[in-house]
Amino acid sequence: MTVRTHTPNLLARAGAVSALTLVTLGGATLAPGATADAEAATVSAHALRIAASKRGAPYQYGAQGPWRFDCSGLTVYSFKHAGRALPRTAAAQYGQTRHVPASSRRRGDLVFFYSGSGIYHVGIYAGRSRIWHAPKAGSVVRLERIWSRAVWYGRVH
Repeated sequence: MTVRTHTPNLLARAGAVSALTLVTLGGATLAPGATADAEAATVSAHALRIAASKRGAPYQYGAQGPWRFDCSGLTVYSFKHAGRALPRTAAAQYGQTRHVPASSRRRGDLVFFYSGSGIYHVGIYAGRSRIWHAPKAGSVVRLERIWSRAVWYGRVH
């Protein structure tokens, strides 16, 4: 006697299938760029953890770690150790990121503070309107609320 097991074809029954459904069921993601986005999110999350690990490190103009940082030095260091190279200055970093609206920001995105058309500061978005950053001379790397509406967001790819 032959025993057959019946496994319903969930994808056929579902009709149109979203990328999230495919991932949940263990299928391949067919959405263009989804793999690159997932990889970028992992890199950004790792960079965020690295920045947080530098809590209390003193600010020093031009410093890129591992014990002292300025704002863009912290982002360079964090992303370098997460596997991505960034240019040295905040303005150059903005030019190399994929710009995203505030409504689409994610943890690990870069937050650029601007005045007029010039960028003067950068931090790493930590969620809940907070960033990890190296603020200024006499301070230390810390988690702080975003204090200005004059910010742009960039995603490292």
